[in-house]
Order: sequence, then C-alpha cells, then structure tokens
Amino acid sequence: MIRNEYARIIDELFPDANDPAVVDAPEEALVRLLESDDPDENALLFGRAAAVRDAHCGSRMVVRGLVEFSSYCRNTCFYCGLNRANRAAERYRLSADEILESARLVDGAGIRTIVLQSGEDGYDASELARAIRGIREHYDMAITLSVGERSREDYALWREAGADRFLLRVEAVDADLYRSLHEGRELSTRLECLETLRELGYQVGSGVMVGPPGQTTSHLARDIRFLASREFDMIGVGPFIPHPDTPFGGAKPGDVGLTLRVVALLRLVTRNAWLPATTALGSMDRDYRVDALKAGANVLMPNFSPVEVKKKYEIYPGKRCVTERTGACAGCTEGIARAAGLAIDWSRADSLKMERRLPAT
Repeated sequence: MIRNEYARIIDELFPDANDPAVVDAPEEALVRLLESDDPDENALLFGRAAAVRDAHCGSRMVVRGLVEFSSYCRNTCFYCGLNRANRAAERYRLSADEILESARLVDGAGIRTIVLQSGEDGYDASELARAIRGIREHYDMAITLSVGERSREDYALWREAGADRFLLRVEAVDADLYRSLHEGRELSTRLECLETLRELGYQVGSGVMVGPPGQTTSHLARDIRFLASREFDMIGVGPFIPHPDTPFGGAKPGDVGLTLRVVALLRLVTRNAWLPATTALGSMDRDYRVDALKAGANVLMPNFSPVEVKKKYEIYPGKRCVTERTGACAGCTEGIARAAGLAIDWSRADSLKMERRLPAT
C-alpha cells in the first residue's frame, strides 16, 4: 500500500511529467524514495519516471553498438576484474583495423552510434585516432569513447579525429568513498577530466555504481543530485557485481531494486538524459534490462566485440551475451523493446540537452 508520505514526496517533487528538471531535490527526500522496497510505491515511482521519459525523450529505446577493444588497465580498482593486479585476467588489444571491422558490423545492423570502450589502458592515442578517422570516413555514425582518464591532448586529438561523445563514470561522488574503491586515485582528477571533455565540445556522459562496500543511500542521493546538476548528456547506472579475483570478491552484490530506483530518480531529476539499461542489469540472477526500461531507461547497447575476445572483457563474472556470435545481441533488441512497450530508434540520437548549452545568436 502506498503511504501518504511517499505519494506526497513524489507529487511535490515531480508533479507533472512536462515540468523541467528538479536538480536540487532535497537529499532527505531522495533517501526516502531510495529506501522504499514496497512494490506499490516502486510501481508509482517507476510509472512516473516512464511518463517523464516519454514526455521528454519520446516513447523509444535507442540502440548503440558496443565494442570493447582492450582489456588492459593501468588502475587497481578494487571492484573490477580488469584491474592490473588481477593476474588471472586475460588481456587483449584490438588494432585500429579490427575496430573498423567491428564498426562495419555495427553499421550493417543499422545502428548509427558506436561505443568504443576499454580499460584505462594507455592505448596508443594515434592508433585510436586512426580508428576514429576510419569510422568517420566509411560510416555514417556517431562515435562515443569510454577509455577513462587521459591527457587534454589525447582528448583533443580524438575530438579532432571525429569522436562525438565521451563516457566517464565517476562511480561515486563522495571523495572518501571514491578513495575506498580505488588505489592511488582521486575523485578530483576524474572531475577535471569531465570538465575538459565538456570544454572540448564532447557530449559527455557519466554514471555511478550501486551497492559497492561502504556505500549508503545518502551517498546515492548525493550522486543523483550531482549527476542532475552537471547536465550530463548520458548517465549509466549498474549494480555492483563482485568479481572473485578482486579485493571485493567476497562482498555482497548490489541490490537490483535499489538500482532500478536510482535509474527512476535519475530520469525524474534529469528529464532528458539518455539512460541505458546496462549490461550489468542483464547479468544478475535474471535479465533486468526490461525492468530498467520500464523504470525510465531508454538505451540498449548490444555487444559487437569479436567473439574471441568477449569473454576476456570481464569487469564482473556472469556477463551477458559473451558466447554469441558478434552482433547477435542486436537481434534481441526488438523483443526487449516490445516487452518494455517502447519503439526502437536506430538513429544517432544525439544529446537532447545540447540546445540549452548552445550560445545565443
């Protein structure tokens, strides 16, 4: 049964689907909404989020083609199977030509955005720029990068080569919590990179993890406020999934219900950001990607990495769609969209926030 207090908070913060974003939603109100696992209350929250998505983004699910081109990483993140201290991890790097072959498959599937993702590898900047130029020359698609913290010079090189977007998740915006999840890394550096990317003209995305050791709902409420205030074009949210070969291998997985509530609240406070139903949500005890779409998400990213390397990109165990032939996941998209009651959008689907950032003429 929906309690009057819960319904009152929803109505006061988000009274109408067509209203602008509520970037300064009170932390205590967000905590109250995050902590409810009542099915009726969650149904109200998810329904309101889906209505906001439909009003501001359209009732559609955008498709992006994901290519994971390197499993090398210089970092020691305590939750990630790619961390450099994991000697059991299988490492690989795709060449620019191999990336272009994956782009050909993305294009053949009719998808107009490719997402090039890697560990924080130190992958040769000029080689990646060559891949970007090749994609730009041969295919009509947007290019999104997700390769972590790099120099301004590298970011500028890739932007000049033709990259349109950049995803750089913060995972946590509390500096102490961030420090507890990483060895020798500071939140401030990541925030500086996000600012640099924006200055260079990228469409910029970020995101957080739900449920790593030490995180509270207060942390998540502050994460939501931060992500809303920065006007990110894209925001990725997924549950923490422990990897056995990491320091957090014995920790409890993130809660799916809480993750879905974070997705819904991000939709309500950002209105028109692109929010993926992440692969992590599809890799739990069952596939929760349709649930995420019903809670306000609107992006799906089928995997187009070469089949021989898919298993090696193991951020967490049990990852979905690592045994199918390359691009086979694209065939599931229609069923997922249908189950969520959404139309499929194969277009570039650029940022819906860009107009408000453009200077007046």
